[in-house]
Amino acid sequence: MKVRTLLCAALLALSPAAQANAPQPITLKLLREGVLLSGTLKLSRTDELLGVWSSAGRARLMRCEPRCKVVSSLPVPGQVTFGPDARARVVLGGTFKVGQRVGLVFRLKNSQILSVQAVVTR
Repeated sequence: MKVRTLLCAALLALSPAAQANAPQPITLKLLREGVLLSGTLKLSRTDELLGVWSSAGRARLMRCEPRCKVVSSLPVPGQVTFGPDARARVVLGGTFKVGQRVGLVFRLKNSQILSVQAVVTR
């Protein structure tokens, strides 16, 4: 079931409507046992991020105010910044190498799906 959902999400992400609102370049900063998403997601209107997936599995959405805790969704008021110093963080567990390209699929509440390629950095 999960594989089917991920496959459908990937296929929908290839549609022209999803490509038009693709986020700015996003990188993945290498951690001990995974990567931290770093970059800015820009949308044309307010929405809610429900999940991020890659071939390694589902990422953890975290809200840090002041302590970080895992949440099921993150509000996106038109633009949200992810990173080590941001209030919104996305962490993906697994083994990654510097320079590796990772495909990410973002699912938003309004049924929009965004697909991007991110490069793993230090």
